[in-house]
Amino acid sequence: MKVLVPVKRVIDYNVKVRVKADGSGVDLANVKMSMNPFDEIAVEQAIRLKEAGQAEEIIAVSIGVKQAQETLRTALAMGADRAILVVATDDVHNDIEPLSVAKILKGIVDEEKPDLVLCGKQAIDNDMNATGQMLAALMGWSQATFASEVEIADGKAKVTREVDGGLQTIEVTMPTVISVDLRLNEPRYASLPNIMKAKKKPLDEKTPADYGVDVANRLEIVKTEEPAERAAGEIVPDVDTLVAKLKEKGVV
Repeated sequence: MKVLVPVKRVIDYNVKVRVKADGSGVDLANVKMSMNPFDEIAVEQAIRLKEAGQAEEIIAVSIGVKQAQETLRTALAMGADRAILVVATDDVHNDIEPLSVAKILKGIVDEEKPDLVLCGKQAIDNDMNATGQMLAALMGWSQATFASEVEIADGKAKVTREVDGGLQTIEVTMPTVISVDLRLNEPRYASLPNIMKAKKKPLDEKTPADYGVDVANRLEIVKTEEPAERAAGEIVPDVDTLVAKLKEKGVV
Protein backbone atom coordinates (compact mmCIF):
# COMPACT_ATOMS: atom_id res chain seq x y z
CA MET A 1 0.00 0.00 0.00
CA LYS A 2 1.24 3.46 -0.92
CA VAL A 3 0.38 6.37 1.40
CA LEU A 4 0.35 10.04 0.41
CA VAL A 5 0.63 12.63 3.20
CA PRO A 6 0.12 16.34 2.43
CA VAL A 7 1.94 18.62 4.90
CA LYS A 8 1.80 22.40 5.32
CA ARG A 9 4.32 24.96 6.53
CA VAL A 10 2.68 27.15 9.18
CA ILE A 11 3.66 29.43 12.04
CA ASP A 12 4.93 27.30 14.92
CA TYR A 13 2.14 26.69 17.41
CA ASN A 14 4.32 28.02 20.27
CA VAL A 15 4.69 31.44 18.61
CA LYS A 16 2.42 34.32 19.62
CA VAL A 17 0.86 35.52 16.37
CA ARG A 18 0.98 39.24 15.60
CA VAL A 19 -1.21 41.10 13.13
CA LYS A 20 0.34 43.66 10.81
CA ALA A 21 -0.23 47.29 11.76
CA ASP A 22 -2.25 47.90 8.60
CA GLY A 23 -4.49 44.88 9.24
CA SER A 24 -3.55 43.29 5.92
CA GLY A 25 -2.60 39.96 7.48
CA VAL A 26 -0.38 38.16 9.96
CA ASP A 27 3.20 39.36 10.44
CA LEU A 28 5.56 36.56 9.35
CA ALA A 29 8.81 38.51 9.62
CA ASN A 30 11.42 36.58 11.65
CA VAL A 31 8.77 34.13 12.82
CA LYS A 32 9.55 30.46 13.44
CA MET A 33 7.75 28.18 10.99
CA SER A 34 7.14 24.44 11.35
CA MET A 35 4.95 21.59 10.16
CA ASN A 36 1.23 21.91 10.85
CA PRO A 37 0.64 19.81 14.04
CA PHE A 38 -2.28 17.89 12.51
CA ASP A 39 -0.07 16.98 9.53
CA GLU A 40 2.63 15.71 11.91
CA ILE A 41 0.04 13.30 13.31
CA ALA A 42 -0.81 12.17 9.76
CA VAL A 43 2.89 11.52 9.01
CA GLU A 44 3.24 9.57 12.25
CA GLN A 45 0.20 7.43 11.42
CA ALA A 46 1.60 6.66 7.97
CA ILE A 47 4.91 5.61 9.54
CA ARG A 48 3.10 3.35 12.01
CA LEU A 49 1.26 1.70 9.13
CA LYS A 50 4.60 1.07 7.44
CA GLU A 51 6.13 -0.30 10.63
CA ALA A 52 3.15 -2.66 10.92
CA GLY A 53 3.84 -3.94 7.41
CA GLN A 54 0.66 -2.41 5.96
CA ALA A 55 2.37 0.28 3.87
CA GLU A 56 5.33 -0.01 1.52
CA GLU A 57 5.95 3.64 0.69
CA ILE A 58 5.17 7.02 2.22
CA ILE A 59 5.20 10.16 0.05
CA ALA A 60 5.09 13.57 1.71
CA VAL A 61 3.73 16.48 -0.34
CA SER A 62 3.76 20.21 0.32
CA ILE A 63 2.27 23.02 -1.76
CA GLY A 64 3.37 26.61 -1.22
CA VAL A 65 6.67 28.48 -1.03
CA LYS A 66 10.12 27.04 -1.73
CA GLN A 67 10.95 27.22 1.98
CA ALA A 68 8.43 24.40 2.54
CA GLN A 69 11.20 21.99 1.62
CA GLU A 70 12.33 22.34 5.25
CA THR A 71 8.93 21.02 6.32
CA LEU A 72 9.26 18.13 3.89
CA ARG A 73 12.75 17.32 5.22
CA THR A 74 11.19 17.05 8.66
CA ALA A 75 8.66 14.54 7.30
CA LEU A 76 11.50 12.61 5.63
CA ALA A 77 13.47 12.61 8.88
CA MET A 78 10.44 11.24 10.72
CA GLY A 79 10.26 8.33 8.26
CA ALA A 80 8.69 9.31 4.93
CA ASP A 81 10.43 7.74 1.93
CA ARG A 82 10.34 10.63 -0.55
CA ALA A 83 8.81 14.04 -1.01
CA ILE A 84 7.22 16.28 -3.62
CA LEU A 85 7.29 20.08 -3.32
CA VAL A 86 4.93 22.07 -5.52
CA VAL A 87 6.23 25.65 -5.57
CA ALA A 88 3.01 27.59 -6.04
CA THR A 89 4.05 31.07 -4.86
CA ASP A 90 7.08 33.18 -3.97
CA ASP A 91 5.22 35.22 -1.36
CA VAL A 92 5.12 33.67 2.13
CA HIS A 93 2.00 35.75 2.86
CA ASN A 94 0.10 34.18 -0.05
CA ASP A 95 -1.86 31.22 1.32
CA ILE A 96 -2.86 28.83 -1.47
CA GLU A 97 -6.59 28.19 -1.15
CA PRO A 98 -7.96 24.70 -0.33
CA LEU A 99 -9.60 24.15 -3.72
CA SER A 100 -6.34 24.87 -5.56
CA VAL A 101 -4.44 22.61 -3.16
CA ALA A 102 -7.02 19.84 -3.66
CA LYS A 103 -6.75 20.12 -7.46
CA ILE A 104 -2.95 19.87 -7.31
CA LEU A 105 -3.19 16.91 -4.94
CA LYS A 106 -5.59 15.25 -7.38
CA GLY A 107 -2.92 15.57 -10.08
CA ILE A 108 -0.34 14.02 -7.77
CA VAL A 109 -2.73 11.22 -6.78
CA ASP A 110 -3.42 10.49 -10.46
CA GLU A 111 0.34 10.14 -11.03
CA GLU A 112 1.34 8.28 -7.87
CA LYS A 113 -1.75 6.05 -7.50
CA PRO A 114 -1.71 5.86 -3.67
CA ASP A 115 -4.18 3.66 -1.82
CA LEU A 116 -4.55 6.10 1.06
CA VAL A 117 -4.28 9.84 1.58
CA LEU A 118 -3.68 10.81 5.21
CA CYS A 119 -3.96 14.50 6.00
CA GLY A 120 -4.44 16.77 8.98
CA LYS A 121 -8.07 17.75 9.59
CA GLN A 122 -7.11 21.43 9.25
CA ALA A 123 -4.18 23.84 9.22
CA ILE A 124 -3.71 25.97 12.34
CA ASP A 125 -3.09 29.14 10.31
CA ASN A 126 -6.40 29.41 8.41
CA ASP A 127 -8.50 26.66 10.06
CA MET A 128 -10.21 25.95 6.72
CA ASN A 129 -10.81 22.21 7.33
CA ALA A 130 -11.64 21.71 3.65
CA THR A 131 -8.75 20.28 1.62
CA GLY A 132 -9.26 16.62 2.50
CA GLN A 133 -12.97 16.74 1.79
CA MET A 134 -12.44 18.58 -1.51
CA LEU A 135 -9.81 16.06 -2.62
CA ALA A 136 -12.12 13.13 -1.85
CA ALA A 137 -14.90 14.81 -3.86
CA LEU A 138 -12.61 15.49 -6.84
CA MET A 139 -11.32 11.90 -6.80
CA GLY A 140 -14.70 10.29 -6.18
CA TRP A 141 -13.15 8.49 -3.20
CA SER A 142 -14.63 7.66 0.18
CA GLN A 143 -13.59 9.87 3.07
CA ALA A 144 -13.38 9.75 6.86
CA THR A 145 -12.80 12.95 8.81
CA PHE A 146 -11.65 13.82 12.36
CA ALA A 147 -10.12 10.37 12.84
CA SER A 148 -9.01 9.49 16.38
CA GLU A 149 -8.40 5.81 15.56
CA VAL A 150 -7.60 4.08 12.26
CA GLU A 151 -7.47 0.36 11.38
CA ILE A 152 -6.71 -0.93 7.88
CA ALA A 153 -7.73 -4.46 6.89
CA ASP A 154 -9.12 -6.34 3.87
CA GLY A 155 -9.21 -3.30 1.60
CA LYS A 156 -11.21 -1.25 4.08
CA ALA A 157 -10.45 1.37 6.71
CA LYS A 158 -12.25 1.28 10.04
CA VAL A 159 -12.19 4.80 11.45
CA THR A 160 -13.31 6.09 14.82
CA ARG A 161 -14.09 9.78 14.46
CA GLU A 162 -14.90 12.50 16.92
CA VAL A 163 -18.36 14.00 16.60
CA ASP A 164 -20.46 16.31 18.77
CA GLY A 165 -21.25 14.45 21.95
CA GLY A 166 -19.10 11.37 21.44
CA LEU A 167 -17.40 9.00 19.00
CA GLN A 168 -18.62 7.47 15.75
CA THR A 169 -17.07 4.40 14.11
CA ILE A 170 -17.41 4.02 10.35
CA GLU A 171 -15.96 1.71 7.70
CA VAL A 172 -14.90 3.06 4.32
CA THR A 173 -13.62 1.29 1.23
CA MET A 174 -10.11 1.91 -0.11
CA PRO A 175 -8.78 4.01 -1.72
CA THR A 176 -9.82 6.70 0.70
CA VAL A 177 -8.97 10.08 2.18
CA ILE A 178 -8.67 10.24 5.96
CA SER A 179 -8.23 13.48 7.88
CA VAL A 180 -6.76 13.00 11.35
CA ASP A 181 -7.48 14.59 14.71
CA LEU A 182 -5.23 15.36 17.68
CA ARG A 183 -5.96 12.24 19.70
CA LEU A 184 -4.93 9.75 17.00
CA ASN A 185 -1.31 9.49 18.14
CA GLU A 186 1.74 11.28 19.54
CA PRO A 187 4.21 12.20 16.75
CA ARG A 188 7.82 11.08 17.21
CA TYR A 189 10.84 13.35 17.26
CA ALA A 190 13.26 12.90 14.37
CA SER A 191 16.61 11.52 15.55
CA LEU A 192 19.88 13.12 14.44
CA PRO A 193 20.89 10.12 12.25
CA ASN A 194 17.48 10.25 10.52
CA ILE A 195 17.80 14.01 10.02
CA MET A 196 21.11 13.38 8.25
CA LYS A 197 19.62 10.57 6.17
CA ALA A 198 16.69 12.80 5.18
CA LYS A 199 19.08 15.09 3.30
CA LYS A 200 19.76 12.26 0.85
CA LYS A 201 16.16 11.19 0.32
CA PRO A 202 14.57 12.26 -3.00
CA LEU A 203 12.67 15.54 -3.05
CA ASP A 204 11.13 16.48 -6.40
CA GLU A 205 10.12 20.06 -7.23
CA LYS A 206 7.05 20.74 -9.33
CA THR A 207 4.84 23.70 -10.23
CA PRO A 208 1.04 24.04 -10.42
CA ALA A 209 1.40 24.28 -14.21
CA ASP A 210 2.68 20.68 -14.22
CA TYR A 211 -0.80 19.68 -13.08
CA GLY A 212 -2.71 22.26 -15.11
CA VAL A 213 -3.93 24.14 -12.04
CA ASP A 214 -4.45 27.89 -11.70
CA VAL A 215 -3.69 28.92 -8.10
CA ALA A 216 -5.02 32.48 -8.38
CA ASN A 217 -6.94 33.34 -5.21
CA ARG A 218 -10.72 33.42 -5.38
CA LEU A 219 -11.10 34.90 -1.92
CA GLU A 220 -10.02 38.34 -0.73
CA ILE A 221 -9.03 38.98 2.88
CA VAL A 222 -10.60 42.33 3.67
CA LYS A 223 -9.12 42.78 7.13
CA THR A 224 -7.28 40.88 9.86
CA GLU A 225 -7.49 41.94 13.48
CA GLU A 226 -6.48 40.53 16.84
CA PRO A 227 -9.25 39.42 19.22
CA ALA A 228 -10.35 41.96 21.80
CA GLU A 229 -8.65 41.74 25.17
CA ARG A 230 -10.62 39.82 27.72
CA ALA A 231 -12.44 42.06 30.19
CA ALA A 232 -11.61 41.75 33.88
CA GLY A 233 -13.84 39.47 35.93
CA GLU A 234 -15.90 40.42 38.96
CA ILE A 235 -16.06 38.61 42.29
CA VAL A 236 -19.53 38.31 43.85
CA PRO A 237 -20.26 37.39 47.47
CA ASP A 238 -22.98 34.79 46.91
CA VAL A 239 -25.16 32.90 44.40
CA ASP A 240 -28.07 35.33 44.64
CA THR A 241 -25.83 38.21 43.64
CA LEU A 242 -24.41 36.13 40.79
CA VAL A 243 -27.89 35.36 39.43
CA ALA A 244 -28.88 39.02 39.74
CA LYS A 245 -25.75 40.07 37.81
CA LEU A 246 -26.40 37.50 35.07
CA LYS A 247 -30.00 38.72 34.72
CA GLU A 248 -28.75 42.28 34.57
CA LYS A 249 -26.46 41.41 31.66
CA GLY A 250 -29.19 39.42 29.91
CA VAL A 251 -27.36 36.08 30.21
CA VAL A 252 -30.28 34.35 32.00
